[in-house]
Amino acid sequence: MTKNKKSKVKKIAEYACLLAFAMMVSYVEALLPFQLGIPGAKLGLANVAIVFALYLIGARGAFCINISRVILCGLLFGNMYSMLYSLAGAIFSLLIMIFLKKLPGFSMIGVSIAGGVMHNMGQLCIAVFITSVPVLLYYVPFLMIIGAVTGLLNGWLAKAVCDRVKKQIEK
Repeated sequence: MTKNKKSKVKKIAEYACLLAFAMMVSYVEALLPFQLGIPGAKLGLANVAIVFALYLIGARGAFCINISRVILCGLLFGNMYSMLYSLAGAIFSLLIMIFLKKLPGFSMIGVSIAGGVMHNMGQLCIAVFITSVPVLLYYVPFLMIIGAVTGLLNGWLAKAVCDRVKKQIEK
């Protein structure tokens, strides 16, 4: 096998592993009756894989994994509406994370916090658009707090995994 072909195979394997991890965590999270007090709010642990992917393989790979996860999980475990809400949140959050990652002064955890907040804002925007109920915007402060807390948790987990992988690679 040529070196170029081997690197493509390795890249596909990395993408597949990260996608499988994100889907597995999404499924487990859908099964657990863990409520954060706001309808639809959850920990979003699949975003650990997305933040990790953003730092490990870059924006294009993280985007592919994120969109694939949303579509596949929507088809397997959800419905069209859940897929729409997740897609809006995934795109909003990933775009802000890609942007902030390029700026100096933002750590992986800071980028993840912004991603958590923007994920909730993306979902809220699509909810207002679909339902035509602007009163939903009263959720903004609560969703920002929940997004920041879950983004902090997910960023911390992603950083811990990333640090561990880097140590393994250095060996």
